[in-house]
Amino acid sequence: MPSSTSSSELEYQRPLPQSDTRWAVLLALLLFVAGMVAWELYWRDYGGVPAYRNSDGQWAIQRRRIDAGEGSKTVIIGASRMLFDVQLHVWERLAGERPIQLALEGTSPLPVLEGLADDPDFTGRLLVGIAPDVFFTGFTYRDDAIRQYDTETPSQRAGEWLSMTFLEPWLAFYEDDFALMTVLKRQPWPTREGVRSRESVRKLSVSEADRNTRMWRKVETDPAYAAMAQRIWAQDFDELPPGGQEAMQKRIGENIDRTAAAVGKLRARGVTVIFVRAPSDGRYLEYENRDFPRAESWDLLLARTGAPGIHFEDHPELQGLRLPEWSHLAAADAEKFTAALYPLVEQASATPGKGD
Repeated sequence: MPSSTSSSELEYQRPLPQSDTRWAVLLALLLFVAGMVAWELYWRDYGGVPAYRNSDGQWAIQRRRIDAGEGSKTVIIGASRMLFDVQLHVWERLAGERPIQLALEGTSPLPVLEGLADDPDFTGRLLVGIAPDVFFTGFTYRDDAIRQYDTETPSQRAGEWLSMTFLEPWLAFYEDDFALMTVLKRQPWPTREGVRSRESVRKLSVSEADRNTRMWRKVETDPAYAAMAQRIWAQDFDELPPGGQEAMQKRIGENIDRTAAAVGKLRARGVTVIFVRAPSDGRYLEYENRDFPRAESWDLLLARTGAPGIHFEDHPELQGLRLPEWSHLAAADAEKFTAALYPLVEQASATPGKGD
């Protein structure tokens, strides 16, 4: 005779033991705090210090200052040399006004230049840094920052505020170069035969909330670390330009054309545009002179745009400065550079350009 007992009534119910999870939670919390303290102490011993992260959101904050009524100020764009080498506090002491720092490391300033050219809120003065290998190739590395300025969501703004308020001013390990997965990735893992191993750029700088940036002290004081930075830069020095020199000249011409069009828009509404070629040294300078000869790049840029330019090789006061890894000035020398650059910018601003 079929049973009327349901399967649910026959299902075994395993009794759960009564337990107090508070001790487990406390232990996990203690282990987390101990691990975080150990990680923080490790990186502080290595030379890390609490600093702002120079994130995409922080760039967007500075870019929005133009929209919020500060469009008449001096604005700095370019790659990492203008970011490291122009010290905002020195400029402010001399000019009575702190510039807006919009330079992006490893990134051509051309997209930012074009954005400012189309922004009627910007009516001030523009310093455009020219790092030949970045500017004339149009290379971009931090273009996500520009996109974030255009599309930033309320949650991104809130996250940036929380990070800048509660984490970045206090923690040395809160830095991309010190992240655990980054550290693991750069270990000397075996590579497949025929696959070229390439080192990524390491930490070189520390930044303030408004993106005033200086060279990290370890780069200045640790010869082995500076040599590593030089080795990383040198990975590109012996490579031929994609498509050869003829293709490179075409690319240089295209980027100069775009620059001339943007500069024309800016100068039409009274914005002074000044190009700045900050110092480089050693093998980096040799590479730039070989692949981007001044007559075929810098001189052509000034001729096509009609804008004034300040080249470090033309001014003794911008020379003789220390570049520990060939490309960026040591912190004290960046202050000297800024103090010497400011009167040259004032002089260039008072001298009408060819297009005026």
